[in-house]
Amino acid sequence: MKDLDLITIGRASVDLYGAQVGGRLEDMRSFNKYIGGSPTNIAAGTARLGLKSALITRVGDEHMGRFIREELAKEGVDVEGVITDPERLTALVLLGIRDQEQFPLIFYRENCADMAISEDDIEPDYIARARCICATGTHLSHPKVEAATLKALRLARESGAQTALDIDYRPNLWGLAGHGAGESRFIESEAVTAKLQASLGLFDLIVGTEEEFHIAGGTTDTIAALRAVRAISDATLVCKRGPMGAAAFTGAIPDSLDEGISGPGFPIEVFNVLGAGDGFMSGLLKGWLTGESWETALTYANACGAFAVSRHGCTPAYPSWEELQFFLKRGVKDKALRKDAALAQVHWSTNRKGDWPEMRVFAYDHRMQMEDIPGATPEKIAAFKGLCLEATTEVAQGRAGYGLLCDSRLGRDALHAAAGQGLWIGHPVEWPGSRPLTLEPEIGPDFGGLEEWPAEHVVKCLCFYHPEDSDAMKAKQEDTILRLFHACRRNGLEFLLEVIPSKVGPVDEDTTAQVIQRFYDLDIYPDWWKLEPMTSAKAWEITVDTIKRNDANTRGIVVLGLGESEANLAASFAVAAQYPLVKGFAVGRSIFAEAAKRFMAGEMTGPAAIADMAGKYAHLCKIWDKARAKGIQA
Repeated sequence: MKDLDLITIGRASVDLYGAQVGGRLEDMRSFNKYIGGSPTNIAAGTARLGLKSALITRVGDEHMGRFIREELAKEGVDVEGVITDPERLTALVLLGIRDQEQFPLIFYRENCADMAISEDDIEPDYIARARCICATGTHLSHPKVEAATLKALRLARESGAQTALDIDYRPNLWGLAGHGAGESRFIESEAVTAKLQASLGLFDLIVGTEEEFHIAGGTTDTIAALRAVRAISDATLVCKRGPMGAAAFTGAIPDSLDEGISGPGFPIEVFNVLGAGDGFMSGLLKGWLTGESWETALTYANACGAFAVSRHGCTPAYPSWEELQFFLKRGVKDKALRKDAALAQVHWSTNRKGDWPEMRVFAYDHRMQMEDIPGATPEKIAAFKGLCLEATTEVAQGRAGYGLLCDSRLGRDALHAAAGQGLWIGHPVEWPGSRPLTLEPEIGPDFGGLEEWPAEHVVKCLCFYHPEDSDAMKAKQEDTILRLFHACRRNGLEFLLEVIPSKVGPVDEDTTAQVIQRFYDLDIYPDWWKLEPMTSAKAWEITVDTIKRNDANTRGIVVLGLGESEANLAASFAVAAQYPLVKGFAVGRSIFAEAAKRFMAGEMTGPAAIADMAGKYAHLCKIWDKARAKGIQA
């Protein structure tokens, strides 16, 4: 049964991309961490386009190896073929963007894990599951990994799968250039040409730049090189031509590249060429494996390549299928695609990691309320928030759909301990009770504190905002939230906006919707909304419609508690759960209030507090689940 569209084989690395642009790699102050390596990029890129992709490689038994495995899984890539090597380290690459023509990079690949792939790693049953096997040229450069690649290609032929090669020529990975020449793309070598030509007949599709066909064909005359490849391979040859797009040749090679099959190119600003070929290959494979014409497949490829050269990083730059369709329908509005706000919103919202169809969130980010409890001290509050986390994990039991809200001023230890447990983690930034809105000092006047936050933290901000506020109040609060929103995007953090208009003015059925619409009018697109519990169906209808009309890709809504009784929460859940956009709740005081009061007074032990809160939290989860089940039936 061929349940996989594609298996790629070969390099898997961690790319450490210089965050600063326009300087030497020597002068980079910080680096962004991404998955990398041509086969890894292609596996992720095709998965984003909707293919069922997989990767065969090796990674180290360490943090970077686990990072690659986890990121691939988040991208939807099958990782059954990703083998953990206990003896070798995961490969690393350091990269930078000097200008539009210089992209320095250093490969750290001495005896790295992915170069230890062996024939034993190629399982016939796994290969048989794929409609296509895609290899890259680097893994033909050493006998051991070459043997593994050739075995996979032979098994692919036997199982009726198609085969593809991305020539992916890196001279220094073939031992032809020094460590400082990672940027070099072409050095003539009869030995490399002979090695490539020994395998070219195994492929149905061969893709490369003009320089890559030069090495494959053994001549720097592009037409002659293509003809040399054609003499030993019946594959469709696709020659990438940079800003001129690409040309495909299914038969004899004509006298000019212009006579090949082509798709439209896209006039965009070149920002970063690294990884562009892998983006191109991802789009091409999407079209080829879904039976599109070569013109359409090349259109996909050119567009995906355009995204790649316009953005920072390799895999992070690649589009989702929804984004690609949006771009092809609308066209280029700003040649610097990374500066196109509408495109950036689609890119962000359709490539977020993780799925949260249900949200059962225990909120203990309260600071002012806990500080006001008799007997409370910062030390006791910190200890209590640790108990709250224990109650959270006791109820969640490792299952999806559970989470917490916790601050880093009084709850730092609990917040840190929550990392990596599969919980949704919300982290507040607002100064408690502030109006106009101000933020916690740790965020900093330029919001630079967010640079220190883990990627899994969701920035939560509560704003007491009302449509009838004064112009001065609105302007100050809107400015803070707008700056915060952009700081979140700049740091790759999701943003939850909580609005509570009822605390500052009268509300009716469309008050919350008015507030939401105002923020969308300011081009603020929260990933999450946290809203007051409303018992009016009409209020929910207006609110949900406003969000869906402005942002089709929002994560959704969670309902806050406001310390309400169980009966009132159940009544609000019963109405809210009828709307799929409402994913669940984020409730705190209704769960922890009694335990906090008694714990601070010394009347309740830690274990007793955990048991009390876990019981109330679990009961509230059952109330929500029951309301959701009834709402779906309705």
